[in-house]
Amino acid sequence: MAKYIALGVATVLYFASSVFATSGTATYYTPPYNPSSCYGYEDKGVMIAAASDAIWDNRAACGRRYSVTCTGATNQGVPQPCKGTSVVVTIVDYCPAGCQATIDLSQEAFSAIANPDAGKILIEYTQV
Repeated sequence: MAKYIALGVATVLYFASSVFATSGTATYYTPPYNPSSCYGYEDKGVMIAAASDAIWDNRAACGRRYSVTCTGATNQGVPQPCKGTSVVVTIVDYCPAGCQATIDLSQEAFSAIANPDAGKILIEYTQV
């Protein structure tokens, strides 16, 4: 019985997280990824991102993980860039004032969800 309750709770949480997704935009940056604002020269892998002021929260975003899904192109000139997948990234850096996106993904993370030729995409993201 406990197994069914746990499964039910997990299902509700999964669907609740997709209902509360926030819309934004994503761009990408290329290596080297160190140093970063959050971790200096500590290597945090390649599924990482820089947070804009929208989620930076005075460094509180450092280490937060976000599930990011491409939802479309930001301009008419690029065909559908989305690959239909999501990626989970860890915030390791700050995308400074003038940042052109909500989340600046590593090149590898961006490529996992969209065609890099798009440069900038529409996204939905949730903290996980």
